Amino acid sequence: MKKYDAIIIGSGPNGFAAAITLQQQGLSTLIVEGANTTGGGMRTKELTLPGFKHDVCSAIHPMAMASPFMRSIPLKEYGLEFTQATYAAAHPLDSGDAGVLYHSLEETAQHLGVDAQTYTRLILPIINRWESLALDTMGPLRFPRHPLDLASFGLNALKPATWTASSFKTKKAKALWAGMAAHGIQPLSNWATSAIGLVLMAVGHRYGWPIPKNGSQSIADALAAYYISLGGEIQTGCWVKDTRELPQHKILILDLTPKQVLRVEGLQLHDSYRKQLRKYRYGMGVFKVDWALSDATPFKDAYSQQAATVHLGNTYDEIIRNELHSHSGQVVEKPFVLFAQPSQFDKSRTPEGKHIGWAYCHVPNGSIVDFTTHIENQIERFAPGFKDTILARHTFNPTQMEAYNPNYIGGDINGGVMDIFQLYTRPTLSLTPYRTSNKNVYIASSSTPPGGGVHGMCGFHAARFVLKDHFNIDVML
Repeated sequence: MKKYDAIIIGSGPNGFAAAITLQQQGLSTLIVEGANTTGGGMRTKELTLPGFKHDVCSAIHPMAMASPFMRSIPLKEYGLEFTQATYAAAHPLDSGDAGVLYHSLEETAQHLGVDAQTYTRLILPIINRWESLALDTMGPLRFPRHPLDLASFGLNALKPATWTASSFKTKKAKALWAGMAAHGIQPLSNWATSAIGLVLMAVGHRYGWPIPKNGSQSIADALAAYYISLGGEIQTGCWVKDTRELPQHKILILDLTPKQVLRVEGLQLHDSYRKQLRKYRYGMGVFKVDWALSDATPFKDAYSQQAATVHLGNTYDEIIRNELHSHSGQVVEKPFVLFAQPSQFDKSRTPEGKHIGWAYCHVPNGSIVDFTTHIENQIERFAPGFKDTILARHTFNPTQMEAYNPNYIGGDINGGVMDIFQLYTRPTLSLTPYRTSNKNVYIASSSTPPGGGVHGMCGFHAARFVLKDHFNIDVML
């Protein structure tokens, strides 16, 4: 049986990033994937009707091109192509007004009226310094390469989103901000919830919120094709319960969250380390719906018709209240909904003239409550007639989401709550969180810094430590 320098369990973006980084340095690697196809959160399937291609998990990818790792590899040469919507995001209000994230900072600021200067002052420095900020923030705690840039960003990023909202005067600016910060999937009064809002807005202006043509599976396919071109190997349909059943290897990298790591036998982890993993906290889950649609969604607001993502939650106050209630375990009648219609911008997704819809809301972890009606009512609220366009639907509650992808514990798509206590100290309190108590076993999942998203940086950093620890190779982006 062949011997490998490293085996990587899991073929999500971080599993691929770890494997590619090692393979680029001439190591022999094998990716082992439990499902029959690669991708993790980057899969596209006909969930409803034949010919309707739905993204099972993520559909819009703000971090894909903002990631230093993803930009460093030639995925376009391996078939990956992105398209862009007219607007990165829109946030309609019951009043008929809307907040809009244009690709242009100037247009966004102008649209926000009296809040233009406030918005520009917050976002422009991040846009201008993103290259350095990405390297200093999308990884473990360490002395920054550009300390002044990081300090400036950190002063705003560490604030609760509610504090940042107080600097805006208009309802649409406050609402737009709340929708961005709510991507953090936690109460917006928590410390450091401003970080995700600032980053999403800044990268929207710098790179857009790209939509992969032919679906998110195309990202996984391009990663796999590039990895194989380097000599890497992939084995699918193999759920690893005991590492002693794997081929001989020197290093094992786990694209798994702590709860899954604890289930794998043969890792030889110290009891004290296992105890730390058991204390790791997961966040809210998601309830997701995919639709096959007869027509484009008839939003009353013209911006929403042409936006990559539409945030449906109405005002800042409504979003703040409902996200807090969801976090507290309550069933919210009007949840904050993230909606996308990729078929508006990628005609390959559906039969001619038809459309797909994609949406989810945040719900209590592990909830089995059916939120289909709640989500559809929120869409109908801002797009009267939406329900009449539904041809078929497919739903995922948090329990089903975890059954589909065991990384999503209780439906938590972020690999654990990303609050101030687990923003960088994930999954353990360590300056090298990718290392475990076994010097030959590493963790590379979204439960390590910088957390969830299709960016591959968790996997890159895990591989970077492997190379430094065992092969005396120092790699940088």
